[in-house]
Amino acid sequence: MGTAGGSSSGVLRLPGLHGYAVEFSPYWPGRVACAAAQYYGIAGCGTLAVLEQNEAGIFLLRSFDWNDGLFDVTWSENNEHVLITSSGDGSLQIWDTAKTEALLQVCKEHTQEAYSVDWSQTRGEQLVVSGSWDQTAKLWDPAVGKSLCTFKGHEGVIYSTIWSPHIPGCFASASGDQTLRVWDVKTPGVKLVIPAHQAEILSCDWCKYDENLLVTGAVDCSLKGWDLRNIRQPVFTLLGHTYAIRRVKFSPFHATLLASCSYDFTVRY
Repeated sequence: MGTAGGSSSGVLRLPGLHGYAVEFSPYWPGRVACAAAQYYGIAGCGTLAVLEQNEAGIFLLRSFDWNDGLFDVTWSENNEHVLITSSGDGSLQIWDTAKTEALLQVCKEHTQEAYSVDWSQTRGEQLVVSGSWDQTAKLWDPAVGKSLCTFKGHEGVIYSTIWSPHIPGCFASASGDQTLRVWDVKTPGVKLVIPAHQAEILSCDWCKYDENLLVTGAVDCSLKGWDLRNIRQPVFTLLGHTYAIRRVKFSPFHATLLASCSYDFTVRY
């Protein structure tokens, strides 16, 4: 565990670590959590870093180490100090950054890397979904500490899992099997299967202004938009990246704006 450290330049370096995910706090406008790993996540340990940005620069508030690489992070929707990370050993870690002993619980059920984790934003739901290289997604109640359900169907690595901001109990998953799938926690099977690309899909996101619209980003360098009411063809295709698209996000403020980052070392929006 570490504290302090900062930079007035707006750039904070974490020596020996490679960042995998960043998430803004839903409570503090300038607070960010970063999940990182040594050696690009291939070997070594991981670190959860909690950062604060203000007019003076960006500063490390606290950091917490784990014995395997950390690949994703999500903030609690009912406690401003609680986060969950996912790691290369297949486990999820629940942290309370306000406590001296910050690690509250370890949830280990995935048999391979846990690559994605997301906390539901729907009011009244305290549910978390994780996606893994073991080709399964799991539903969790953080208060219980064990999975409530396992979702099977993908035939490749699950790279991304994300809750719908509109539909309670509904989440999407993107996979190396080239499909985007939509699930409902109230039913055991997959709700929709969309053969979205002819390459591995590394990321997906829901539009914050349209409950039927999702976007996918893939190894084929393209972004595609999907209307759940008609999945026969994408509603848009965006090209421009020259290498695989690692992450895509819709803007929370503009219905038609999204951003993507790629292994071509560019961010586009």
